[in-house]
Amino acid sequence: MYIVAVDAEKCEGCEECVNNCPVTVFQMKDGKADPFQADLCEGCETCTSVCPSGAITLTEM
Repeated sequence: MYIVAVDAEKCEGCEECVNNCPVTVFQMKDGKADPFQADLCEGCETCTSVCPSGAITLTEM
């Protein structure tokens, strides 16, 4: 299981995580990325690698 977190202070709203996540963990909410389906995360780290601002962290539980 993985914990996905988005630092709203760092998130630039570029939608790269939304557009690249293979399991649709993210949606945009109020101009920021929201991991609304975090329980689907498979730990592929695509979101962390495409985020230009480093706003996404992924932690294995």
